[in-house]
Amino acid sequence: MISDDAVRSSQGCLPSHVRRHHRDGSWSSIIGRVPVRVIDAQISITTSTGSHTGHYRLITTLLNPDTHPAAELIRLYHERWEIETAYLELKSSILGGRVLRARTPDGIQQEIYALLITYQLLRTAMLDATDSQPDLDPDRASFTTALNTARDQIIQAAGVIADTVIDLIGVIGTHVLANLLPERRTRVKTRMIKRSNSKYQARGPNIDRHSYKATTSIDIINPDP
Repeated sequence: MISDDAVRSSQGCLPSHVRRHHRDGSWSSIIGRVPVRVIDAQISITTSTGSHTGHYRLITTLLNPDTHPAAELIRLYHERWEIETAYLELKSSILGGRVLRARTPDGIQQEIYALLITYQLLRTAMLDATDSQPDLDPDRASFTTALNTARDQIIQAAGVIADTVIDLIGVIGTHVLANLLPERRTRVKTRMIKRSNSKYQARGPNIDRHSYKATTSIDIINPDP
């Protein structure tokens, strides 16, 4: 996932002045006083229904093309907006849709920190589990499984006294690995803003909800020197 320091460009704030070309096809520019790196690419999606090609421009403050090559950043295109999954897990999975219980500013701050710490601990346990198996995508770890297992551990007071040998996978990781999610589907649609009156019909009532096996090809566009 691209960090918070990376942003996709929007109409009206497109840098056009090329200050420096990079060998990976990206180029340096500036927005206001902020130095940025720009990556232009053609992304083609092919399914059984045909092919579609679109232009994508990424503007990022990740300025070093050696540590963050253009092609690698663009490949993350179909794993964008993961932060929304984090919001869902905080609001719906951990909180169950409930509002915060605190009624004072200090209490609210403490509760938010507790939620974030719990979330990060569970995510760490999930990553330790998936890292124990070669080529296992962390996306296949179920947050709900990790959360429910952690709750069971607390309720049963299991594993309160730790062994001398530290097991990075542990009970939570064992359950995560036993209940892996299917491989995530490749995104083939652009992001749409949900309608205020329905979260299910963002693209209209006739949306195609079939799953298609998709292949993606990426071509970095190098502007003329």
